Amino acid sequence: MTRNVKGLTFDLLVTIILIFAGIVTIIPFLYIVIVSFATPSEYIQKAGAFILPSEWTLVNYKYLLSTGAFIRAGGNSAFLAIVGTLLSLAVTSSFAYSLSRKRLRGRKILLLLVLISILFNPGIIPPYLVVKSLGLINSIWSLIIPALTSGWYIFLMKSFYDSIPVSLEEAASIDGSNDLGIWLKVILPLSLPSLAAFGLFYAVSYWNVFFHAILYINDFDKWPLQVLLQNMLIDSSTSGGDLASQIASEQEMPKETLKMAAVVVATVPIILVYPFLQKHFAKGVMVGSVKE
Repeated sequence: MTRNVKGLTFDLLVTIILIFAGIVTIIPFLYIVIVSFATPSEYIQKAGAFILPSEWTLVNYKYLLSTGAFIRAGGNSAFLAIVGTLLSLAVTSSFAYSLSRKRLRGRKILLLLVLISILFNPGIIPPYLVVKSLGLINSIWSLIIPALTSGWYIFLMKSFYDSIPVSLEEAASIDGSNDLGIWLKVILPLSLPSLAAFGLFYAVSYWNVFFHAILYINDFDKWPLQVLLQNMLIDSSTSGGDLASQIASEQEMPKETLKMAAVVVATVPIILVYPFLQKHFAKGVMVGSVKE
């Protein structure tokens, strides 16, 4: 009985802490959403100090989505998230499948190189020199090609492919399929949970790319959404602040409401992707953890 009371007390304490942490985490985002739907006049009048706006409006979103800079940045981020994710999944899954086949020549050397890429971080300068030598500076592909795969994801997917019975491949080979056909027709359909999980990880990474975009992209028109958003949120004395001020001044709107709307627009799309992948996500995150 004492043990049960202690267990219930501990569970209650943990629940209270988690609820408090959840509230503290979600309140700032709720405030951002609320302010984004507030009218500019009410925000100026109340100096942003309100719980719910007296009048809900979409004027901030309508104007924000009508600006060329924001639309271009959103298109760049969408291109990165879609094209980058598809290419990364193709490279990661094909490379992991190749490493899982023991008949591959040089397999141990390739595994060692992948392991080295996980253990040792080259820093900033070597990747920049590689990107520069490839002529990718100021190109949107500089944010995709260097990030096509991850050594950690390769090892996880390799563990999954190791668990697939070799008899499936032998049966497909007897039917006349080559290695590419086996990978496309047999292996990939079995890999949907892992592909969904890693696809979500890659999509979030590409959508939120920021640091490398600052390093490699100099053209304002090629900025992804997160770089534009950062430049809108920083102090008004910088170029991003000037951009937000210019956007706001065209319709005499407070730039703070536009900033809040920009944060919501940049956050919501990637959140909406999760429900479509949820049924595969739980299985995908466990890929390679249990070998049958």
